[in-house]
Amino acid sequence: MPERKEGPAILITGAAGFIGFHMADRLLKAGIAVHGVDSLNHYYDPALKTARLVRLGKHAHFSFERVDVSDGPAVLRVFDAVRPRFVIHLAAQAGVRHSIDDPRAYTVANIEGFLSVLEACRQFPVDHLIYASSSSVYGANATVPFSEHAPADHPVSLYAATKRANELMAHAYAHLYGIRATGLRFFTVYGPFGRPDMAYFKFTKAIFDGRPIDVYNEGRLSRDFTYVDDVTEAIQRLLDHPPQYDPSNQAEPPDPARGAAPHRLFNIGNHTPVALGDFIAVIENAVGRVAEKRFLPMQPGDVPATYAAVDDLAAAVGFTPKTTLEQGIAQFVGWYRSFYKV
Repeated sequence: MPERKEGPAILITGAAGFIGFHMADRLLKAGIAVHGVDSLNHYYDPALKTARLVRLGKHAHFSFERVDVSDGPAVLRVFDAVRPRFVIHLAAQAGVRHSIDDPRAYTVANIEGFLSVLEACRQFPVDHLIYASSSSVYGANATVPFSEHAPADHPVSLYAATKRANELMAHAYAHLYGIRATGLRFFTVYGPFGRPDMAYFKFTKAIFDGRPIDVYNEGRLSRDFTYVDDVTEAIQRLLDHPPQYDPSNQAEPPDPARGAAPHRLFNIGNHTPVALGDFIAVIENAVGRVAEKRFLPMQPGDVPATYAAVDDLAAAVGFTPKTTLEQGIAQFVGWYRSFYKV
């Protein structure tokens, strides 16, 4: 890990978001100074984002300002003032289904926003840029587990397309300007202080409220669920392992996960897909109630299964996610009971 200096060593975009909050909290507890930015938009209840910031504000080495990353000049001002050594870019417009209803929000936040960060890293060089991608980039891929070394050229949602575009943009800036960048393909991250639009959060809330839960594709879905503490540990380990320029990486055809430019892609998943019915049963057990289920068709932009290959992550930093679904859901439900007083 980088040693703490007087100013913020690490800039985290989306610091009031789910993963951003947990990442900032982890680094701050390790004595690393963090500067966070976030637009605090209304995609979901801003009160939850404010509660996260209140928690982070208890750390002496945390600073924060409200900035929309799609505002390029504002991002440049932040970089100029903070001069971070490391950047963890997590700000984005999330959600597969919402990208069907409001596509322009995704091009603004995910494309324009990432361009702002890349341009800032070009003008104010950093040791390592780590940015969020998504398992959604695998789209229509049928070969499982999903490997970083397989093509990811057939997205089935605009959200996925913007995340794949981020990977290509980062590679271009790594090639042109030597920006050392690592893209992380997250697989269904869950945990305390999570996003209310995610299935596990919706299911838990509905069960506590005595309402039915919506089960898509008649329940014929499976997901590779990844507990948020495993995600933040992977990021923390990767910080000190920026990709290097390597002219020997000139495979033909080119390897989608790495090339000569200092850019790498890693899956961050649990390597253990869980059937939707089993997932619901784990939540029911943690809550102590049985859910009323409303079976519905497959939703546009969704995929039947996600399954992460994590060999590259293990080889790079000696880590694979290890939190079981039972452990993680128990932690989430415990937090939910306390936070919402149910």
